[in-house]
Amino acid sequence: MTDDAPHPPSDSGFAAALLPVAETTILTDADGLDSGPIEIPARDLPSGEADIIPGYAARPLGNGPFPTILVVQEIFGVHEHIRDLCRRLAKAGYLAVAPELYARQGDPASIASIQAILSTILPKIADSQVLADLDAGADWAASHGGDPARLGITGFCWGGRIAWLYAAHAPGLKAAVAWYGKVTGPITPMTPRHPVDVAGALKAPVLGLYGGADQSIPLDTVEHARQVASAGSMPVEIQVYPDAPHAFCADCRSSYREGPAKDGWRRMLAWFAGHGLDPSRP
Repeated sequence: MTDDAPHPPSDSGFAAALLPVAETTILTDADGLDSGPIEIPARDLPSGEADIIPGYAARPLGNGPFPTILVVQEIFGVHEHIRDLCRRLAKAGYLAVAPELYARQGDPASIASIQAILSTILPKIADSQVLADLDAGADWAASHGGDPARLGITGFCWGGRIAWLYAAHAPGLKAAVAWYGKVTGPITPMTPRHPVDVAGALKAPVLGLYGGADQSIPLDTVEHARQVASAGSMPVEIQVYPDAPHAFCADCRSSYREGPAKDGWRRMLAWFAGHGLDPSRP
């Protein structure tokens, strides 16, 4: 996953709702990287006004162009764990871009409970806005050292669902990797479709990584998504780790499971490399 060993954790930069951070927290340095906060010009605003989406990006030093991976946040927003994942991807040769997809609705990193995030921020977020903001993130990457012809996406928790949706939305996408995101749910004006609804009409291959002990994502719904996807034209692979809970990749949380996390990371990089996003090749 990264050569960095776990460090004595600091709560600095992590979402308030998951504090204190776990002893397993991995801190990836920025040596050899260009990384930090970014400002992404938004697109497709109903008002037509200019707007800025904050975010975080990391890439290897040099001119590139680098294959780009959009990194979609957990429910906690773009806190230190998501920034660390961007640095890990950059160490693997990618330009990793994580837009703050809740930016218009509030700062989830400062909210002290998951339930409060669920009740105060998530109901206000439309999938259409999220997909447009990810498109804007891809635009930003293309003008900051990213190769617009080599675009991928990965998402965690809340972002795992979004990774599926983006794979059905973006015609230029090469590959998507979804980490334990829900594949079904209530149909609302803000969330009109879910992964099971789009799995048969994907525009890019999807790898799904799920925990067999995840109490929030029933495995029969994951199997349903797999079956729907089998009728489509894009490859879909589902990997289930039998004893892994939800958020098994989140090393800053007690849910972290080192074996599945490292294996999932290896599979993710192989999926990207096998679908046109190999950083070692132009």
